[in-house]
Amino acid sequence: MKTKLIVLLIGALLFQGYAQAQYGRQKKADALFNKFSFIEAADTYKELIANDYNTDYAYRKLADCYFMMRDAANAEKYYAKVVQQENIPIEYYYNYAVVLRGMGKYEASEEWAKKYRKAGGDGKLVRELKDGIQQTNLMESSTQYEIEEAPFNTKYSDFGAYVHGGQVYFVSARPTAENSKKIYSWNQQPFLEMFTKDADGTISPVQGDINSKYHEGPLSISPDGKTMYFSRNNYLNKKTGKDDDGVSNLKIYQAKLIDGMWQQITDLPFNSDDYSVSHPSLSPDGKTLFFSSDMPGGYGKADLYKVAVHSDGSFGELINLGETVNTEGNEVFPFVNKEHKLFFSSDGHPGYGLLDIFVALSDNDGGYTEVLNLGKPINSIKDEISFFMADDGYSGYFSSNRNEEPQNDDIYTFEKILPLMLRGHVRDSVNSQPIANARVALLKEDQEIAYLETDENGYYEINIDRDSDYSLAVTHPKYNSNHKVFTSKGISKRTTEIVVDVLLSPVLDLHLLADLNTIYFDFDRYNIREDAAKELDKVIRLMNDTYPNMVMRLEAHTDSRGSASYNDKLSIDRANSTYDYLVSHGLSRDRVIAHKGYGETRLTNGCVDGVHCEEPQHQKNRRTEFIIVSMDGQEISATNK
Repeated sequence: MKTKLIVLLIGALLFQGYAQAQYGRQKKADALFNKFSFIEAADTYKELIANDYNTDYAYRKLADCYFMMRDAANAEKYYAKVVQQENIPIEYYYNYAVVLRGMGKYEASEEWAKKYRKAGGDGKLVRELKDGIQQTNLMESSTQYEIEEAPFNTKYSDFGAYVHGGQVYFVSARPTAENSKKIYSWNQQPFLEMFTKDADGTISPVQGDINSKYHEGPLSISPDGKTMYFSRNNYLNKKTGKDDDGVSNLKIYQAKLIDGMWQQITDLPFNSDDYSVSHPSLSPDGKTLFFSSDMPGGYGKADLYKVAVHSDGSFGELINLGETVNTEGNEVFPFVNKEHKLFFSSDGHPGYGLLDIFVALSDNDGGYTEVLNLGKPINSIKDEISFFMADDGYSGYFSSNRNEEPQNDDIYTFEKILPLMLRGHVRDSVNSQPIANARVALLKEDQEIAYLETDENGYYEINIDRDSDYSLAVTHPKYNSNHKVFTSKGISKRTTEIVVDVLLSPVLDLHLLADLNTIYFDFDRYNIREDAAKELDKVIRLMNDTYPNMVMRLEAHTDSRGSASYNDKLSIDRANSTYDYLVSHGLSRDRVIAHKGYGETRLTNGCVDGVHCEEPQHQKNRRTEFIIVSMDGQEISATNK
């Protein structure tokens, strides 16, 4: 028995290690997805599926990856599996309808659109889909944002928040001793300057030679914190440059951090007096500078470009980002996050109003394949610019003029509110083994709102709402039910799952636990019949493999025919033969603490002496019963036997 216990323990530890490894892989995939790295995320979700871990969830996210990448063929393939799952968010019906329409399967698309609407979906979206109106926002279905005005906004224009080294850099027209001397005629505010906000909330102009009497900002700082690139009107060394029309265009300048001050301002070689070069943004490794320019030869009014930044400080060839990104309109304010995903503002791509914020998706070769609108509430009918995402992929800043004064931009914070999943395992409280096919009912205000069954690993999952109180009612025919209360209130918006594991105690019924049929004997016999042997083998397997600490006693019975004394002896013989079979076939003697015969004293029906009964009725009394005495070394009280 010790060997079997050791094997069970090793098996449990291996399962736990495997589960932890796969869970870590799932977290990695989710992090990649949240940071718009859909290609890498898809590969990782496929690994989860190959390892048969949380496959329903992995299929949903894999389908979402291809949906985001506009790969309709693969998206259709996986959504077809996803929509067959129980209790999925209804948005998957709509996404599937969109993909089917994109594949030209209009009848199937309409069918799933109807299912979406019937399940409570937005009828307007269904009508637009049917009318062939292109959906401009693919992000709302999977990602929500909570936005707030930044507390350091003023009544003046504020925008361009950018975080580096624990400081928030931003652009503002708030008055200072320097910029209040000159008013910008367009909005009757001071010229823009660059500021920093320290961790303690202290706001001050950027130190050094950055701010001038003209506009400055936005900016980008190298990974080592020693080099800054920033926009400014064509003004250097107290000289103002203008084009033939007398316009002072924007240029990108470079500054070095010396003794805590930004100094040594230099003009970049690809600037020009004749057009603007602005909105610098360094890649996370500092080796590529992205910017916006209306230089000749582009696709529209202002295009996005990139240029290599060499280790010696020189620059490579200017590269236009191409027609997937650039349009006939304006593409401005590029930003590249930690995962090398390009965000930018545009009024040329389909959007909600003026300038919207988009993300450009790339392939394995770095080429841009698709542009997605980030959707509401990030975008509005007004202008949205200066997107910045923190390294965590969940939070950041953007700017908008959506308030009452359109000439004034304000800085907003955003935080992703991701779908919340309830997940967990249901296990046996005695041996910690997973329980398959347990019914898990989700209740809200004591009303059942959904249910599902655990898989072969005892695993379950379901999406739930935030800021709600819930309970779980878990049942299984072989176990006592369990009820657990939990809440999704007060959790971080970055929390993506709540884990509620449930233990069920087995019922104290060996017949039920072993799926045992009643063990009968022939009339006036005590030998183990062939059908009885099969049932006794179930008892041995249950006690050796499933509950190695279970101890029982067995009781044998007869029918009422024959004398009481004869039946007493016959039942003892039946008890002994049953006991001998169990022991001879591998069950330790100490696992059966008693084996007794009770003759005809415990009949199951009314077939007593003097009452006529047919043979099948008598057969029910010729039986062996198994009584569980202990499950895990703890003796069960007499009331439970």
